[in-house]
Amino acid sequence: MVNIPDFCRRIVEAPWFTGFIITVIVFAGILVGMETSVSLMAELGSTIEVLNNIVLYIFVAEIVLKMTAAAPKPWRFFCDGWNVFDFLIVAICFVPFGGGFAPVLRLFRLFRTLRLVSVIPRLQLIVSALLRCLPSMFYVSILLFLVFYIYAVAGTMLFGANDPVHFGGLWTSMLSLFRVVTLEDWTDVMYLQMFGSDVYEGYNQSIEGQTVVPKAQPFLGAFYFVSFVLVGTMIMLNLVIGVIINGMDEAQKEV
Repeated sequence: MVNIPDFCRRIVEAPWFTGFIITVIVFAGILVGMETSVSLMAELGSTIEVLNNIVLYIFVAEIVLKMTAAAPKPWRFFCDGWNVFDFLIVAICFVPFGGGFAPVLRLFRLFRTLRLVSVIPRLQLIVSALLRCLPSMFYVSILLFLVFYIYAVAGTMLFGANDPVHFGGLWTSMLSLFRVVTLEDWTDVMYLQMFGSDVYEGYNQSIEGQTVVPKAQPFLGAFYFVSFVLVGTMIMLNLVIGVIINGMDEAQKEV
């Protein structure tokens, strides 16, 4: 007599089964991408919907197999956080979204591609490491906010009159510093403070409600931005990378 739980366990633990599920997940992601095309949906909408349903029921069959493999205690399936993650993603797809809520269903279908994380062990390791890093990242974020805040206040005081577009207020200054820390044309903002808004070509002084008092600050402007890039981009970025690498090492030790 065939032992059904053992038979199901052999199936779900087989490499070919994992490969099949990965293929289905990738195919599900492709289907969601196809749904973004108006022309494809007009021509193949019904076919895509049928394929989406087939994918969904394959995922249901996978969950049933895993729960059966856990017999005689099928609830042990939910002891694994990744299984709970898979179950929730599949269950949400059965919520009857209709009419104006149809795009919400498509959005949840997109989440099915996240199941790759639960299927591929290396991705699980990376996600586990990132989750492990959250407490440390919180303190790094506080430190980064302090750096932004100090430089934003200083920038507003030093450059607000010369460049109210970028440093006209505290939050405007912080947004400008975010641009600088991403290295997105940050030298343009720096040169504007170094040479003054009256001589820097391309600067628009005609913005309504902004009062511009041109003032060139070559040394101060260069020191301010170069130091911020060094602290905000080089040092803080390396600190974040270090925290993540440390989390990866800890996660690998537990494997």
